[in-house]
Amino acid sequence: MIYLDNAATTRVSEEVFEAMKPYFCEQYANPSGIYSFAGRSMKAVDEARRSVAQLIGAQHDEIYFTAGGSESDNWAVKAAAAFCQKKGKHIITSKIEHHAVLHTCQYLEKQGYEVTYVDVDACGVIKLDELEAAIRPDTILITVMAANNEIGTIQPLREIGALAKKNGILFHTDAVQAYGHIPLDVDALHIDMLSASGHKFHGPKGIGFLYIRKGVRIGSFVHGGAQERSRRAGTLNVPGIVGIGAAARLAAASLQERQEQETALRDYLIRRVLEEIPYSRLNGHATDRLPGNANFCFRFIEGESLLILLDQQGICASSGSACTSGSLDPSHVLLALGLPHELAHGSLRLTLSEETTREDIDSTVDAVGRIVERLRSMSPLYEDFIKQNRKREA
Repeated sequence: MIYLDNAATTRVSEEVFEAMKPYFCEQYANPSGIYSFAGRSMKAVDEARRSVAQLIGAQHDEIYFTAGGSESDNWAVKAAAAFCQKKGKHIITSKIEHHAVLHTCQYLEKQGYEVTYVDVDACGVIKLDELEAAIRPDTILITVMAANNEIGTIQPLREIGALAKKNGILFHTDAVQAYGHIPLDVDALHIDMLSASGHKFHGPKGIGFLYIRKGVRIGSFVHGGAQERSRRAGTLNVPGIVGIGAAARLAAASLQERQEQETALRDYLIRRVLEEIPYSRLNGHATDRLPGNANFCFRFIEGESLLILLDQQGICASSGSACTSGSLDPSHVLLALGLPHELAHGSLRLTLSEETTREDIDSTVDAVGRIVERLRSMSPLYEDFIKQNRKREA
């Protein structure tokens, strides 16, 4: 099997798995207990919190563990909207956000909030002039992702954060795809809240966190007990927290090396596809993109057929977000880039990890080339296109 869907989820690393194991059957105490057995669990939670915080230059007590990125996004957006509603009810986001943000914003619109969805350019970079023009006296939150989960484009967080700070507006970023893969510093980027999820960087599923800058006053999202300093109720998922902490330490130790390795392999993949497969297109920014992300469109084919045939050859890939798998609609991200529906339907996302080899890439590109050629041979649109080109050449 060749696994090239790391944006959907990564494999839990052996080191992370080994770190988690004792907290299932041996050190199983609820960390909220006052006895020493529980104290050992709480110590492990605190160590993980510090590891997670260090990777983004945060303080350990600014990290709040959640069930994952979607919960963190919901918490940041809904709680900020509720707490700041006396100032105003206007929120700014981009058209290519993950649905955890977009659907939350749509929910808030039904509650009387106004949301401005800012355009992106053809590479998927948010239009800063539009964002700045959208700011109003009643704007309370700007939420823009760090890097797009489908096309990999990295957003200008420093500039967005500076605009938010200048205007006294909270700035939240969905860093689910970026955390552990590119350098992030919450102070340098003026980030007030940041969401991340463990399973995107070789940690376990079902655990994430929300960074909340000290002084940012937002309410709880899950009510009940006094866990997470009374901001997020629920018994702590100690094995998951230990796992995300271990994954954060490993990510920090290898960040630069992985970036260089994955970027080189990604660029090799992109070059081969664009040079060898006619009528292919790279989606997203050519250079300001996640190290392991390559997203293409192929004219005259359906992406779903391509994925099925790749699977038959043992290659795991996707056409976009795992959260929209099974949808018949084209990607909202690709449409926001200005792509027509028929081209957006022919998309393929290949996402690498440090475990991906050059041989994996060669086998995949060869397979994609064969499958695209096969699918086009059955397409009357492609046949007409070739006939028209021949007439023009004659």
